[in-house]
Amino acid sequence: MPETDAAERSTRRPLDEAALARVLRRLRAADEPPWLHGEVARRMADRLAVIRKQPAKVLDWWAATGASRGVLAAAYPAAEIVAVESEVAPAPAAAPWWSPRRWGGARPLQVLAEADVPPGGAELVWANMMLHGVADPRAAMARWHRALAVDGFLMFSTLGPGTLERLRSLYAAQGWPAPFAPFVDMHDLGDMLVEAGFADPVMDQEIVTLTWPDAAAAIAELRTLGGNVAVSRHAGLRTPRWRRRLEAALAADAAADGRPALAFEIVFGHAFRPPPRPRVAAQTAVPLDDLRSMVRAGRPGRG
Repeated sequence: MPETDAAERSTRRPLDEAALARVLRRLRAADEPPWLHGEVARRMADRLAVIRKQPAKVLDWWAATGASRGVLAAAYPAAEIVAVESEVAPAPAAAPWWSPRRWGGARPLQVLAEADVPPGGAELVWANMMLHGVADPRAAMARWHRALAVDGFLMFSTLGPGTLERLRSLYAAQGWPAPFAPFVDMHDLGDMLVEAGFADPVMDQEIVTLTWPDAAAAIAELRTLGGNVAVSRHAGLRTPRWRRRLEAALAADAAADGRPALAFEIVFGHAFRPPPRPRVAAQTAVPLDDLRSMVRAGRPGRG
């Protein structure tokens, strides 16, 4: 069989998508985003200096869990900031998943579903700590690319494969399945950005180590970050006895001061949407929107 084109290869992650959907609903219904998401948002905001152009419209992708409203409003006080969610609201009888406490800032918040984001309308797509919560990162990048104007900028952060390595080792020592689905390496994410149509992707990473007073506090914090959506996870609910074994393993692995510690690899990426470049052929069909973009960029069809 012929080799599959890189742009058409599957980038879906091996995870339980039904379990993932349940985890995301729980996180969006929480009173506030995870503390770690806010810390990463602040660190990502430090990287905004690479963007010289002031965006008029910013898309805060998965804003409900991104904890980024404050840093974006501070960085771009004159910009229109739009929250983008995979789903906008639950059934009317349910408690609202949004709350002013989650967002901060005095300006009214506009919220769009991903499917309703108009193409080419934003100068900045900001996606903080959400890419590890999707089944197909390449498909998410394609949506970001579509939402950006030509020369628009993307900034995102996500968990990398160095995340919670010690926890994975503890599970393996107990003979348990992996505690979480695998995360994507930053070099693979960079390749996906190029395949999605982005230019000049830049990837880097930091290690953030969290400590807790005891194992119970560590487990509670981990729950605020999500849940195990690996296809190989335990098939049923865990028992109090199982939890005691986990707490004991974490306590035994703690530092001399008795505080459990776990490390998270935070991957940062940025790239921009270049003008369209149609392939040269005897006959070349160019979508009208792309043609308009090339004309506005002053570089029609230049290879």
